[in-house]
Amino acid sequence: MTRKIALFAFNGEIMCFVHALINAMDLHKRGFDVKLVIEGNATKLIKDLDKKENAFHELYYNARSLGLIDCVCDACSMKMGSHDAAIEQGLNLCSEMYGHPPMGRYIEDGYDIITIG
Repeated sequence: MTRKIALFAFNGEIMCFVHALINAMDLHKRGFDVKLVIEGNATKLIKDLDKKENAFHELYYNARSLGLIDCVCDACSMKMGSHDAAIEQGLNLCSEMYGHPPMGRYIEDGYDIITIG
């Protein structure tokens, strides 16, 4: 059985978020079923990371292309001004827990939770 990992990235500091991206890609390469959930201040980064001139655009694009970004927090993306960017990028918005993605759903689906904050 494939091990299932859900990475919840909360921190909006770019170097911290980059570690969420590279760990998601590394876990995927190793055969894990990995889902990246973008929460909190990290939601603000999706606007800038989508720009080709951003130094980390390629990492972000690769993670998106691999389907590793499971969802973006609906409430936090509204607060951080990145809600429209999430929609434009075709990212899922999750809101089933008071506007936020619930860890409980991932646990019920057999995922181990790792928070990067």
